[in-house]
Amino acid sequence: MGENEASLPNTSLQGKKMAYQKVNADQRAPGHSQYLDNDDLQATALDLEWDMEKELEEPGFDQFQLDSAENQNLENPETADLNLDSIQPATSPKGRFQRLQEESDYVTRYTRSAPKSNPCNFCRLLKILCTATVLFILGILIGYYAHKNCPSNATTSGTLDLHLYQEILKTIQAEDIKKSFRNLVQLYKSEDDTEISKKIKSHWTSLGLEDVQFVNYSVLLNLPGPSASSVSLSSSGQCFHPNGQPCSEEARKHSSQDLLYSYAAYSAKGTLEAEVIDVSYGNADDLKRIQKMKNTTNKIALLKLGKLPLLYKLSLLEKAGFGGVLLYIDPCDLPKTANLSYDTFMVSLNPGGDPSTPGYPSVDGSFRQNRSNLTSLLVQPISASLVAKLISSPNSRTKNSICSPLELPNNDQRIVSMQIQTVSKFKTVTNVVGYLKGLTSPDRYIVVGSRHHTAYSYYGQEWASSTAIITAFIRALMLRVKRGWRPDRTIVFCSWGGTAFGNIGSYEWGEDFRKVLQRNVVAYISLHSPIRGNSSLYSVASPSLQQLVVEKNNFNCSRRAKCQETNVSSVQIEGDADYFINHLGIPTVQFAYEDITALEGPSFLSEALFLKRATKIEEMDPFFHLHETITKLSGEVILQIANEPVLPFNALDIAIEVQNSLKGDQPYTHQLLALASRLRESAELFQSDEMRPANDPKERIPIRVRMLNDILQDMEKSFLVEQVPPGFYRNILYHLDGKTSQFSILLEAWEHCKLLASNETIQEALSEVLNSINSAQVYFKAGLDVFDSVLVGKN
Repeated sequence: MGENEASLPNTSLQGKKMAYQKVNADQRAPGHSQYLDNDDLQATALDLEWDMEKELEEPGFDQFQLDSAENQNLENPETADLNLDSIQPATSPKGRFQRLQEESDYVTRYTRSAPKSNPCNFCRLLKILCTATVLFILGILIGYYAHKNCPSNATTSGTLDLHLYQEILKTIQAEDIKKSFRNLVQLYKSEDDTEISKKIKSHWTSLGLEDVQFVNYSVLLNLPGPSASSVSLSSSGQCFHPNGQPCSEEARKHSSQDLLYSYAAYSAKGTLEAEVIDVSYGNADDLKRIQKMKNTTNKIALLKLGKLPLLYKLSLLEKAGFGGVLLYIDPCDLPKTANLSYDTFMVSLNPGGDPSTPGYPSVDGSFRQNRSNLTSLLVQPISASLVAKLISSPNSRTKNSICSPLELPNNDQRIVSMQIQTVSKFKTVTNVVGYLKGLTSPDRYIVVGSRHHTAYSYYGQEWASSTAIITAFIRALMLRVKRGWRPDRTIVFCSWGGTAFGNIGSYEWGEDFRKVLQRNVVAYISLHSPIRGNSSLYSVASPSLQQLVVEKNNFNCSRRAKCQETNVSSVQIEGDADYFINHLGIPTVQFAYEDITALEGPSFLSEALFLKRATKIEEMDPFFHLHETITKLSGEVILQIANEPVLPFNALDIAIEVQNSLKGDQPYTHQLLALASRLRESAELFQSDEMRPANDPKERIPIRVRMLNDILQDMEKSFLVEQVPPGFYRNILYHLDGKTSQFSILLEAWEHCKLLASNETIQEALSEVLNSINSAQVYFKAGLDVFDSVLVGKN
């Protein structure tokens, strides 16, 4: 698309659908293209179409006409009647511009004058015929020798890339991942993570990965005490461990490490004896109901995990005056196949990073704050079987398999004593980081993150799946690199330490290299906990990357006999992607297998860290075919982002996500909807005027592509807000779960109003959302203005 259309940002917008002009070749002005200056060429009508089915079918899409047509008509009266046809958007990133490469008669929108008349028609026709014959013969000769000498030029770059990707990915085999997994599991018994980190570094180096290094940080960890915590019934004097076993001498002798690691890291410690109050899931409605009936000061809350972030629910309980929390997972919230009634688990109350250096890296000389506990509440995770004993309920499931949720009757009073003892120590957390330098854009990074077992943590063998998958992809990639190929952008492979304590390793590395990462990182690919079930492929992606993920999911589905419905959303997730999403605003992708029934249950149950043994993972994926699928899906996304000249991000999908997040019956959103409509208009113009021509090889000016990619990689940064409730994402494009589409901070503000009967919180949240949308609108418009003002006439 030519840069002569400098008036595009000032176009008017009307109606429900987008329209583009059909421009005739004989209506164009001279002097713009070497291909169109020959007077002997006949003028032909050229239709410019753009496949955009999905985006423009969305409600609220505004039709617009090009105001620049007015200016063109002043110069060329014959162009007064330009037709507008509505176009529909594509469902994939390639659909945004692929037609440009597929249509052989595509010519950029330059203009020229109509051919002059000649009285000697016969002579003119003869001259044209001779000229055409000579050009035809010359073209055949040039084409023959060009094909003979440069066969690669006859193949489109897209076809070459697809062939290359498949060549790399076909070397990934399930059996190799299985062997790597089993070798890693053998290292789990190590007393610290040094041996595991050394093994990972050695393996990556042997595969040929460049510049593999350790990045160590001394951080404050909250560890279990010398003996397990306990909960006692004051009425009977019975004492229980968190798993429901009695506190007998024999049980104490045989208590395993599993029992010690049933604790809440960074909880307050001590002893509290008080009445237990069942607060269910601890949301605003639950607390409002309870506070009308009882005094909650210094009481112990019986709290179910799920539905809302744990840190948020604890902040509400803290404000309500509670002194302690007994935390559990209701069996009715789990799949019927998952029997975790007697299983203990760990949670971390750390929002991220080293608690002693909040907001800055734990490097030598850093000031250390005394923050051994991050809440005034005594928090103790307990099993469902212990809850049943505390409330005198024999079983949560009835004979007809209908589950009855655990709850303490309102008229019953239970006095319990809880004792929590933990130890805070400074320990070294190790990250393993390796680089594969890019060929043409080495200063642009795709970060790929997995995790490994950290000393003193409670994480089972899930980390081995994560590490085996990233290692399998490195192996496949380096086989091709050894043959002379190299990606265009740099790929950074990271194995994080300290994930169980609050993503400490990734946070410290992110804070340490924040300035570099803000400028250079293009995308983050998460391999956190890839195998959680075996029935449904569940993908989480930033709005700008959702179409790319749908493409890969559909391609994977076409290769399998049984295909599940594509499930892609932008929701809050556990793991080390947290820092990159919330503090850097980087587009993120994560593929994982889940159980469908688990996806249908409450969200945020994954905050509980159960001990999953290697045998359990191999039961879910005995032949490691699911591991192989995750590796190939993630690998293809990595390769495409690392190699495509224009980043495969979708600007319009961000605007659509914003509009969808404002749907519903929420008041005070009229102004936000109007602003979201303007954001969508700017995103439409940006996507059609700048992204489409940049993906046509004839118009792919390097400086223009670089400017375009700089805009694309920073699109989500506009949606980072300063103040959010505890446990909520600062990136407001992500929702609490897949069931709600509204902005999370607006939903929470309404919940807050129920407790305080004040609209001050909702006004603050509305202001945060409004400023984010306005910032994104200004960002896209500034991008359009830069292209129009600086690059006019240079295409």
